[in-house]
Amino acid sequence: MEQRESNLIPVSGSAWHGVRYGCTTRYGGVSTGPWGSMNLGLRSGDDEQAVRENRRLLAAILPGEPFWLRQVHGTCVVEVGSDAPQDLSAQAEFAARAEPEADAAITLERGRVLAILTADCAPVVIADTQGRAVAAAHAGWRGLATGVLEATLQALRARLSGDATWRAWVGPCIGQASFEVGEEVREAFVAQDAVTAQYFAAGVRPGKWQADLAGLARHRLLAAGVQHVEIAGLCTYERDDVFFSYRRVQRSGRMATLAWLE
Repeated sequence: MEQRESNLIPVSGSAWHGVRYGCTTRYGGVSTGPWGSMNLGLRSGDDEQAVRENRRLLAAILPGEPFWLRQVHGTCVVEVGSDAPQDLSAQAEFAARAEPEADAAITLERGRVLAILTADCAPVVIADTQGRAVAAAHAGWRGLATGVLEATLQALRARLSGDATWRAWVGPCIGQASFEVGEEVREAFVAQDAVTAQYFAAGVRPGKWQADLAGLARHRLLAAGVQHVEIAGLCTYERDDVFFSYRRVQRSGRMATLAWLE
């Protein structure tokens, strides 16, 4: 864990040219009970005023108010910026409201903060190595299987002229030892790409598998043409002393992964 902007977003990876990014933990806010204390999810069952105060505390250390999404485990990508087209996804309609229904956002506007909420799913940050564009995506197994990362990268490529090289960071998410899934989850990946079978280990219970969510994300990013992928390697389920985990406690808060261009 690296100390970057403040102790509110202490989890990050390697330094990137022109890009800041990192993930919050469960500490630093005002929420109580199972949401204690830095819960940033408005739809998590927590007191709304507590969540809004947590968001205010976070925004105070950022270049601007984070752009929040209403995440639905889909592949819709939106672009954020004063002159940006609103919807870059052919699969879903963009709703012009404060929190659009989408699972990824990109921006070319400096100082515009993107935000993804997670509590076991994988948050993924993607940027070109020159620091001209950045994206944040929410990648649970459904989003991964249906192409949210590929859609995000496609949206980035469409907005940059010339050749670009890409890097990505897969933030804290549930680890393979804790992520038991059924045959339908394994089949959703293996039917598309037989190589992904290596990311599923036989489970203890019959018909169950242990899925490597971060490994699957890295595999798909590399296959899509991202040259450098870094994995945080922190399990949200095991490290419930630091992170929220929906699979461990369904009445749970949400961390935010944030990314912006300097």
